[in-house]
Amino acid sequence: MRSNRPQGPARRSRLARWAVLPIGLVVTLVLAGCTQQQLNGWLPGGAGTTNHTDRVIGLWVTSWIVLLGVGVVTWGLILWAAVVYRRRKGQSGLPIQLRYNLPIEIFYTIVPLILIIGFFAFTARDQTVIETDPGDPQVRIEAIGKRWAWDFNYLEENRHSEGVQAQPDEKGELDEDTLPALYLPVGEKVQIDLESRDVAHSFWIIDFLYKKDMIPAKSNHMYFVPLKEGVYRGKCAELCGEYHADMLFTVHVVSRAEYEAYLDTLPEGRNGLENNVNQNLPGNTGTDENED
Repeated sequence: MRSNRPQGPARRSRLARWAVLPIGLVVTLVLAGCTQQQLNGWLPGGAGTTNHTDRVIGLWVTSWIVLLGVGVVTWGLILWAAVVYRRRKGQSGLPIQLRYNLPIEIFYTIVPLILIIGFFAFTARDQTVIETDPGDPQVRIEAIGKRWAWDFNYLEENRHSEGVQAQPDEKGELDEDTLPALYLPVGEKVQIDLESRDVAHSFWIIDFLYKKDMIPAKSNHMYFVPLKEGVYRGKCAELCGEYHADMLFTVHVVSRAEYEAYLDTLPEGRNGLENNVNQNLPGNTGTDENED
């Protein structure tokens, strides 16, 4: 008796449609339920925090959407091959083996190469913009990393603050009032000069979506404009020793009036690099107070 079930290509085509349908439903549900944080790629903070955050978010979100597309296509092909070419009842042995297929080999060589070149080009473009010195900073601050705290010198105002390592409160939890504080005026061009007193650190203001290393005997710089008032968290992003996790600070983006009022509370002078404790720096004869 002849079966009415579809045979050959027609049957495989129907099975392929059934394999693709669940993937389409899942993608639709995921995209429909996205929150603003998810649309930002689960990055901390949000758009408009500084003049660079929108650029970073755009690069990141575009990258993972492209990669998600690559993943969906790859998973779809795997499921399609598993369904269409599965062993059926009554079959035995191996199917016909495909040894060479020049178009497919060119495809999986050229497409990844294009993706890599594209990611590199857009990353280099955005990094160049972020790293370029815009000149004429309205605020210039020297941030100095040390084990395991931060010193901040407000260079143009000749004021400084000396930070201490994060301290616990009576309940053993973090006492945020003891953290070193960096104050910035909203809407003004900021240049931060990055220095280290001892070992390599990394200056990271989390919601600003950028961090930069602090290398002994080398000066690095960050340039940005903070656009939203608020209190933001900062930390060291380079493993620098036993209490690396306690090397925290806060960033207060405030009005110009509040900024100047805060500076009036700080001692005059600059807590300079003569206090470095790294014995390997040229001409340095200090001692490391953290060593036994």
